Amino acid sequence: MTRSVQALAYARPSALESSQVGAVLGLETAGGLTPRGAEAHPRFFAGFLSAPRIAARGLLAVADVAAARYYQRALPSSLDPVVTGNGDRLRFESFSGCCGVYARLDVLQEGLDGERTGHGTTNVDVNNPLRDALSRITADDPLHLRVGPDELAVTTLDGPVVEKKVPLPDRWLRGFAEAQVASAGFDLRAELTAAQAVAFLRSLPRGSGNAARGAQWVVASGSGLRPTTRPVPGAVCLPGPERLVALQRVLRHATALRVYGPPVADGAAAASAWEVVLPGMRLTLTLSPDSSRGFSGEGGVLEALATDDAASDAELVSVLLAWEPRIEPASLAEQSGLSAERVRAALTRLGTAGRVGYDLADAAYFHRELPYDADRAERHNPRLVAARELAGAGAVTLDGTLASVSSGDRRYQVRQSDGALTCTCQWWADYRGKRGPCKHALAVTMVRRGATVAGGVR
Repeated sequence: MTRSVQALAYARPSALESSQVGAVLGLETAGGLTPRGAEAHPRFFAGFLSAPRIAARGLLAVADVAAARYYQRALPSSLDPVVTGNGDRLRFESFSGCCGVYARLDVLQEGLDGERTGHGTTNVDVNNPLRDALSRITADDPLHLRVGPDELAVTTLDGPVVEKKVPLPDRWLRGFAEAQVASAGFDLRAELTAAQAVAFLRSLPRGSGNAARGAQWVVASGSGLRPTTRPVPGAVCLPGPERLVALQRVLRHATALRVYGPPVADGAAAASAWEVVLPGMRLTLTLSPDSSRGFSGEGGVLEALATDDAASDAELVSVLLAWEPRIEPASLAEQSGLSAERVRAALTRLGTAGRVGYDLADAAYFHRELPYDADRAERHNPRLVAARELAGAGAVTLDGTLASVSSGDRRYQVRQSDGALTCTCQWWADYRGKRGPCKHALAVTMVRRGATVAGGVR
């Protein structure tokens, strides 16, 4: 697994402290991007939380996922959560170490009482002493939240005094893009009341004993959700139910549970999203199709990366994003003059660089700028790199709907049928297109579209 090292520089550790206004939760920020450009310690919010105890537990749930590995468990190692200010809300995001669970806490406008929320994205320090302090919050006494340095520190900081260096796997970066692509294809499948949500989530296993049982399915019923032995229409895949354990942090405060998933297709395991509705906020966990299967290998973004049109379209669309909390493809199509299909491909490409996410509750994209070299995920995507090498080396021969690809000492046949590509390679035999195109089909797509592949890698 390719890794880089991410250096997170904070002015001071985040802390929960007492002050003249009561308890103050100071979340320190590292380097990030804002409408004003790069900032060492951006400031996004200062004010009160309407539900301090719930917000503390929601933030802990996001930190739990960042520190967890749900497959091939190892020593804890995590990247601090990412925080985005979208003008009317704060979003805290993280990924599990195994790349199979994406978590996001949205603190909405009604959950914040203070100055206008700023715009931008950065990492936020969630250290062990802070976690201990947050876990001790048991009442909704007034709690002042500060995301970023206080106003005095903004002008007097001389430099960072706290630095964390953490390993950052390329597949973790790719996971952000794949989770966004998967979520954009989900629909609301069930909505449970608070009592139904509590009953269902508390019935799930907390250990990893069920991880080997394969795909499990649930379907909406009058009493909430019930298991089904087969994926009937409207069913939702629940892969590795023990991975929902982080929701236990906020369960007693839930007002509803919304479950999202794609249409059932061939009974194959599928990703799903589980959103707990809380007063003034939402906590969402998105699960990969299997505990042993991270989002990074799903291949949902590869088609959009195999065309130069998406690259140029993404540049055009990016200037229209403006840190909006809701990005509507139809509106972008009207502003840019592009078709809705090309706008969606451009958003997918922007997603690979961490520049957009997808909010299921709003059924809309949102703008963020991940505070690291997210383009590295595209440059080091194994299938994408291999496909560009094949296309650049002249290994692809086209013959109508049929193409042949020379790879090593073998030749593979890639055939187009009903708009889809099939291949004679082992990858296709194993996955039948359910994890994106193989490198041979991707190379054929590049050649047919005339993508720039000089030197093998752009």
